[in-house]
Formats: sequence, structure tokens, C-alpha cells
Amino acid sequence: MGIPLGAGTDGTRVSSYNPWIALYWMTTGKTVGGTPLYGKDNVLSRADALEVYTKGSAWFSNEETVKGTLEPGMYADFALLSDDYFSVPDEKIKTIEADLTVVGGDVVYGTGKYSKLAPTLAPVIPNWSPVKYYGGYQNAK
Repeated sequence: MGIPLGAGTDGTRVSSYNPWIALYWMTTGKTVGGTPLYGKDNVLSRADALEVYTKGSAWFSNEETVKGTLEPGMYADFALLSDDYFSVPDEKIKTIEADLTVVGGDVVYGTGKYSKLAPTLAPVIPNWSPVKYYGGYQNAK
């Protein structure tokens, strides 16, 4: 229909900042707890959901000429993932994590075999944050 469509997490005010939770919801129509909210006629394919989340959202920030796709001339932002988004069972989408993240051509995060490439992270702010002491649900490892 030609109507621009983008997606995001709405985190952290309403939901999680974890993009995989949003992609799970868009592709299954279920809440993070698995409760169905939408029928199959109101969900997106995994490819369409990823395009809306990346290319579609770049349009809304007027950055579609530099962000949203992997091609020459675009920013070198990408992530190597723990699992294949296109083939894992639906419930596993929620647990996908980045093993390596590159932004602007620079490694900004790495874990496991990529941890030696990662920069030292800044301290958790605020200092009293529970994440500093207990970690976060977003890192199941």
C-alpha cells in the first residue's frame, strides 16, 4: 500500500529494549509469556519483520540512505548472532543474543570467542543498579 512502516522495542518505558522480544511478537502474535494476542493473518513473516525493524525504521529517522541494509555505502553495522533467526523455533527467537556487534565498522561488543575483540565496557550506571550485581535477563549465558 506504500505506507511507511517501522518497528522498535518501545523500551525501556513500556517493554524490553531487547529487539528479539519485539521480533518474536511481530512474527508470532504472542506476548513474551506465550499468550496469543493476534491470529496468523495479523503477524509478519520473519523476513518482513526484520525488514520493518531495520530498513523501515531507518526511513522514519531519515537515514534510509545510510542505515537499514547491508550494502556498499551504508554504515557497517551488523551483529553475529547466537542462533539463526530464520530457522530457530518460534520460542527460541526470544533467546537470540549477539555474539559480536559492529557499529560504524568498530567492534562494540563481543562474547565467547569474540570477547578478545570487544572494548572494555563502561561501568553500569547508576551505581546502585541491580544489573551491576545480578546481570540482566537479556544475557542468559
